Amino acid sequence: MIKAIIFDYGGTLDTDARHWAHVLWEGYRHIGVPVSEEQFREAYVYGERALARNPIIAETDNFHTLLVKKLIQETDCLVAQGYWTPSAAEREAVVNGVADYCNAYVVRNMHTIHCVLDSLRRSYPFVLVSNFYGNVQAVLRGYGLEGYFPKIVESAVVGVRKPDPAIYRLGVEAAGVTPEETLVVGDSYGKDIVPAKAVGCRAVWLRGEGWAPEEVDETLPDAVITTLADLPDAIERLAEE
Repeated sequence: MIKAIIFDYGGTLDTDARHWAHVLWEGYRHIGVPVSEEQFREAYVYGERALARNPIIAETDNFHTLLVKKLIQETDCLVAQGYWTPSAAEREAVVNGVADYCNAYVVRNMHTIHCVLDSLRRSYPFVLVSNFYGNVQAVLRGYGLEGYFPKIVESAVVGVRKPDPAIYRLGVEAAGVTPEETLVVGDSYGKDIVPAKAVGCRAVWLRGEGWAPEEVDETLPDAVITTLADLPDAIERLAEE
């Protein structure tokens, strides 16, 4: 019996199964930044590492502010590598334009996300388990999601990052149930599904557009969906097994 649901955040509750690299690259193309996808991906990795290693993100930063700070790091890399030579005004316009585009993308998904969470919250308590920068509560608040997650396990706070199964053990403890009674929902096969199953949880894989194509064992998750809107039906089927 499923008694609690653990949700991932990024790629699951904001982009509905799209890795953020794809959303950002779409934003770069929308604004017309003259760099290749390979150059962008190099900058994306650089930016992710910079945010993880340095106290750039403040606890009170909402997602738009986070995006601006992330894009400053990415464009630092693009300029430093000589991939792009904008004026200061051009660079500022790109940073703000891509941040606006990506934030609007999340906002468009929120109706579906709220509907799914509303349909499940009457039956299951939720826990959020996320690799994030210490500001996930501010991000949730900005999208009206904070009331759904009274318990949050955030990597920057607990000092454990996915794919370490320990972060999911903390999630199960926060839920106050056993692993067998816990369902994990996430978009990353390697960072969500594999460690969740290693802990003994059931898992629904939100399969979508990942960082790169990969071969996976689709028999490992208990269910596979391609949009979060299908989650309630998937849970209903699991409950009948």
